[in-house]
Amino acid sequence: MRNLTLLFIFLFALIFACRKDEIIDTKPSAKLEFSKDSILFDTVFTNSGSTNRVLKVFNRNKNSVILSSINLKGGNSSAFKININGVSSSTLSDIKIRGKDSIYVFVKAFINPDNKNSPFLVEDELNFTLNGKSKKIPLIAYGQNAVYFKDTYFTTNRTFTKDKPYLFFGEAVIGNLSTITIEHGARLYFHKGAKLFIAGSLRANGTLTDSITFSSDRLERIYYDEPGQWQGLHFLRTSYDNLMNYATVKNALVGIRVDSLSINTNPKLLLANSIIKNHEVAGVLGYTATITGINNLIYNCGQFLLIGLYGGDYKFYQNTFANFNYSFPRKSPSVYLSNNLEDKGNLNKALNATFTNNIIYGSLNRELEVNQIGNSQFSLNFQNNLIKTDQMSSWGLSNLFNTDPLFINSRKEEYKLEKTSLAIVKGQNLTSNIYYSNYLIKDLGGKTRIFPSTLGCFE
Repeated sequence: MRNLTLLFIFLFALIFACRKDEIIDTKPSAKLEFSKDSILFDTVFTNSGSTNRVLKVFNRNKNSVILSSINLKGGNSSAFKININGVSSSTLSDIKIRGKDSIYVFVKAFINPDNKNSPFLVEDELNFTLNGKSKKIPLIAYGQNAVYFKDTYFTTNRTFTKDKPYLFFGEAVIGNLSTITIEHGARLYFHKGAKLFIAGSLRANGTLTDSITFSSDRLERIYYDEPGQWQGLHFLRTSYDNLMNYATVKNALVGIRVDSLSINTNPKLLLANSIIKNHEVAGVLGYTATITGINNLIYNCGQFLLIGLYGGDYKFYQNTFANFNYSFPRKSPSVYLSNNLEDKGNLNKALNATFTNNIIYGSLNRELEVNQIGNSQFSLNFQNNLIKTDQMSSWGLSNLFNTDPLFINSRKEEYKLEKTSLAIVKGQNLTSNIYYSNYLIKDLGGKTRIFPSTLGCFE
């Protein structure tokens, strides 16, 4: 008898709950709440959709409600698309939201191309109708036309301008007889997994006020500092006379990879006045490479800011290397050089490294490490640098060790130095350096450099 009573109570409760759920609030006073009062998309490339924006719709009422419609004002011709409960359409009807429950509306932007060079505004409205009353949620996106490349092999010389951005899918190759010239202000964006191989020559020459951008094609704020979004720039063995001046390279797996020594008296890559940041593995990676770096700011990478393996020739003057691990943990030094590859046994290459007037600093106790194996040529010349290390005896007496450079605010990416920094007026005189007139005479910010200079890229 007791069991029958319990069963009756359970069935009664279940039936009552079902009946309660069937009560639909049809009063005009019933209201919905929204997680946002508008939906804004950052720059969206034409022919390329955005990521989803999510709008949550709350029914705070005790009883269920039925929205008679959710629709885009622009209908099927709208630049926006919506999806609710797996259904995509410009208009959805009779959508039930239970009492004290909510639904998700996913919104995406797809913008048709036109002939405009500058970003342009695209607008629409998402309308919700409940019990005869309407609520409008504005939808706003900035569209941008682009020049598209997919798995492209450049066999002739070409110039990229700043009129429209360039968007790469897959792998692009600059052929070994070709030169790509990138003018100041040009923007090169790379879709997930995309990579640019340079077998010929890359001449990217920006200016202080109009630099060049190499970045992921995801321009939404949530992706602004996200590493590993594309593969990076890869300079191959046949490559020659590469210049990157006033460029920003960010958010790749490896920002810049250089594979060999120079085939002439110029460096394989001259990297000057550039910002290299937020790469998943390394900012700059060299394999027996010839790289000269001047006035660069290289910071916040998952493992290394600069890594040179299997020997090479590295010359770095007045650069700031800063790695504080704000986004991801790290166990590797900011700068690591070796004449060997870990899996190559006794196969060693000559290593020559000259570092003058740099800052090498970060969150680890050892931010600079050099590894020598065997008897191959091994020449290190480190002078007037600020270095964070637990191996002070390895680098020479002219360097500053374990002294906080006093960056203004590294969390906000402000790497100029406080006026009380001990790195001020500590630089070696570089007026006789072959790069003085073109690059060293001013700092990364365009300020005239006076020797003895401030260490790092900012005077």
